[in-house]
Amino acid sequence: MELDYTLDELSKMIDHSLLHPTMTDEELIKGAALAVDYNCASVCIKPYFVKIISQLLDGTGIKTGTVIGFPHGNSSTAVKVFEAKQAVEDGADEVDMVINIGKARSAEWGFVSDEIEAVNREVTSGGAILKVIFENDFLTDAQIEQLCLVCNRIRPAFIKTSTGYGFTKREDGNYNYTGATVEQLALMRRVSDPAIQIKAAGGVRTLDDLLTVRKLGVTRVGATATAAILDEAVQRLYGQA
Repeated sequence: MELDYTLDELSKMIDHSLLHPTMTDEELIKGAALAVDYNCASVCIKPYFVKIISQLLDGTGIKTGTVIGFPHGNSSTAVKVFEAKQAVEDGADEVDMVINIGKARSAEWGFVSDEIEAVNREVTSGGAILKVIFENDFLTDAQIEQLCLVCNRIRPAFIKTSTGYGFTKREDGNYNYTGATVEQLALMRRVSDPAIQIKAAGGVRTLDDLLTVRKLGVTRVGATATAAILDEAVQRLYGQA
């Protein structure tokens, strides 16, 4: 795929994801350093480590992000609001919240809307921005479309496809996830307000993946393969790794 973007334009699409439950503090610190080396948009860190990472990133131009209600969205609204408040007080610039997936699947849109609005109010009052995670693997296209319409009214900064941990049972009996798909990203971009940005997460592992979702209107991706993606970009742009 032809590379029509600068390295900085590509690196600033990436939220370097450091959310795996097995990651140690040492690995989190090394991951944040990698994000600085590659000039990413942000580091998305486990909530308990926000304060430390925000201090380490101070002055680098790399934002500190974190997650709440993660990964299944089952916390009460009050707990999600408290998590958001704590995250922003600890130094988070960006907060990725998982919706209550069961409520969305039950078409309880009033509940879903009220929860997103409460968390968005808390996050923005502290000067941060909210990304609303739908977890598309668990939803129909009609439910995704309705979530876009809910968010059009509330106007969070971003809507986001997935956590990367939305495992569903497959025909062979094993569990896996799909994450961001071309079809669902196109749907989200078509239905959502142009002022709301879209973040793709889960399945963006190569430079061509990144270029594909960018052409669909995606402005951020959550990635663990940051180094591989951007090293390939350097090679294509400059002929060197």
